[in-house]
Amino acid sequence: MAATSASSSVLFSDLFTTKDVDRDGKKFDRVSRITAKSANHDMDLSLDINTDLLPITPSTTFSFALASSLLPDGEKEGEGGWRAGIEGSMADEWEYVMYGKVYKFDEETAERVTAYASFGGLLMALSGSYRHVSGVTVGEYVYLLLRR
Repeated sequence: MAATSASSSVLFSDLFTTKDVDRDGKKFDRVSRITAKSANHDMDLSLDINTDLLPITPSTTFSFALASSLLPDGEKEGEGGWRAGIEGSMADEWEYVMYGKVYKFDEETAERVTAYASFGGLLMALSGSYRHVSGVTVGEYVYLLLRR
């Protein structure tokens, strides 16, 4: 059965507040690694972002989402990939969008897990309760969406 709304393609969503930027030192010119804590689901986020496109400082609050599709009906993108027909998609509602692959899923305890994804070498680690990231699976391509 086809999804009926863009929200059906959202795998995870929450508000986060940045705790640190480049805590271990700056490794690349236009990339920073941020760490952040979620407001609602007690999740931890470590994320590499292009600071030319979206500057983020400590104490910045931002919306964060992972989605399986950007299309309004939640359908997977067809030929032409994610950039085909991007106008009028969920990407219009967000400041920063990346496309990548979930490559690892670690169980730290029975309840706490970490989902790892790579977006062209920019890495994400999202940690917290399994029930909040249960829709995220290894090998899946996802969209990372941010807005301040």
